[in-house]
Amino acid sequence: MHVQKKRKPYDEINVTPMVDLTLVLLIIFILLTTAAVQGIKVNVPKASSSVSLAKPTTKAITIDEQGQIYLDTFAVTLDELESQLRTFKATTEEFPVVVKGDRVTQYGRIMEVLDVCNRVGISQLGLVSERVRPS
Repeated sequence: MHVQKKRKPYDEINVTPMVDLTLVLLIIFILLTTAAVQGIKVNVPKASSSVSLAKPTTKAITIDEQGQIYLDTFAVTLDELESQLRTFKATTEEFPVVVKGDRVTQYGRIMEVLDVCNRVGISQLGLVSERVRPS
């Protein structure tokens, strides 16, 4: 003989499927909302084509193949270079300096220029070289 057990009806609601559905809908809503917002198109103002009045602060020191020194585009001696750099340093505390030496320039001449930059107290110093292209 087989006795059947009497089943009791559920007294509480199973909320797990509803929470799963809610989270899935929330994720779908977040994805659709962020995909739909791509920005508003506006006409951005154009930059002026006039020459900027701001003075460039980078100083270029060039040493040619004869050992002549140029500050920007003006030929100077070592003493003139030092005095002009000191004058510029007095008005502008920090400014970068790039040193460009010709390939055949003697290394000693470049070292003299670097020594002048060190005496003036220039901390932003760069050496310009040409990029080697693979053959």
